Amino acid sequence: MSPDTSIGIGAVHTVLPTVRTPLGDLPEFSGLTPEEAEFARGSGIETVGVLEDTTAGDLAALAVRGLLDRLDAAGPGAARPDTLMLVGPRAPDVLLGSDACRVQAEAKLDGAFAFTLDGLGCTGSSAAWALGRDLLLADPSRQSVLIAHGSRPTGLDRVRHPVTVIGDGAYAMTLVRGGRPVLRAHRQETDGTFHDLFRVDYKQVPYYEWREECASADRYRFELAMNSRMRLSRMVEEALADAGVDKTAVTTTLMQNVTASAYQFYETLLGLPIHPVCGEHLAAYGHLGAMDVVLNLDRLLARGELAPGDQVLVLNNSPVAAWAVTLWEV
Repeated sequence: MSPDTSIGIGAVHTVLPTVRTPLGDLPEFSGLTPEEAEFARGSGIETVGVLEDTTAGDLAALAVRGLLDRLDAAGPGAARPDTLMLVGPRAPDVLLGSDACRVQAEAKLDGAFAFTLDGLGCTGSSAAWALGRDLLLADPSRQSVLIAHGSRPTGLDRVRHPVTVIGDGAYAMTLVRGGRPVLRAHRQETDGTFHDLFRVDYKQVPYYEWREECASADRYRFELAMNSRMRLSRMVEEALADAGVDKTAVTTTLMQNVTASAYQFYETLLGLPIHPVCGEHLAAYGHLGAMDVVLNLDRLLARGELAPGDQVLVLNNSPVAAWAVTLWEV
């Protein structure tokens, strides 16, 4: 990929709680069934980040404002985002209104075109990377694509059996020409047959009674897991082939933070160790939805462990079901 067409990360700003609640102190924990409590305790999550009295939109706007402040401080040479892509939260803050345009207004991102990328769950951030790159390549006049997401539970409960435990947080990031790391290759797929595996009956009950329902825990644990196993194995090979590299060239691998057992599953499946930064964030903050992979990549880059030219493979999937594989070059 030549320098004038390479698309990479310009800046990342994250919002994380300073207060973290021990897993057993969550309000709903005492009401869990023995199976649900055992699942939560075995998830690898020790504390959950909590940002009280906020919505997903509040958090996304806060992250965008923080990132724009950093760009303003960098001086006039920093590209001002002309596109705002909000990765949809688990539930919108408003119906008929626009969460994306609300974030734009609160962040005072005048002149940008704002829209929401929705329906992909955790995989939304990875899909946003690919779409943002395509937008920049398709229109030479476009300078910078800003992607944002806020993580909050759907209702009051944070234990999402049989999936994970939800924490709060938000991120904003930009894709720009010549940014680093560079997006080298990307593959993504969906399977519509799993579209109704999880649901919330939000029309018949008030917000404080919203409960996530899993149509079949066995279908999630076995059928979807087998589907993920076959797809991600193939998609990793395809993405690496697109970039002209093999597994031996991959410096490290990241993924979303759902449970500790998921790391073991994919390490065995792919023969690629998952970097410990993922498990550290899972234990401290819980699952942050579409924010996980951005947080993991940002904090890994900040550690100084990587050198120019290193290849970072990022896996992402969700029970929707959607899958994505992205290869970044530092």
